[in-house]
Amino acid sequence: MQYLIIAYDNEGVLEKRLEVRGLHLKNTKKLMSEGKIISAGALIEDEKIVGTTLFVDFNSDDEINEWLENEPYVQNNIWNMEEFQIVPVKMIPNTNK
Repeated sequence: MQYLIIAYDNEGVLEKRLEVRGLHLKNTKKLMSEGKIISAGALIEDEKIVGTTLFVDFNSDDEINEWLENEPYVQNNIWNMEEFQIVPVKMIPNTNK
């Protein structure tokens, strides 16, 4: 099932975010190559990174939970999990590939 993920950062974590960004990107690119992450990017407000948005395609809640357990931004308390949003969506297929 496809979802829109909206993950705002906790306050004051930009430096820590940048420290673990490389590992976050490595994991994200791996999941993109597997078709689990469709698209991802930073949320920007007032020219500052304040979170992350992703379109994902996971087969089950177990897959989502496994991803979150291994996500560096979760492990390092970057994302504010109290405001974390998972919204079911239906993406239009990309026919330009």
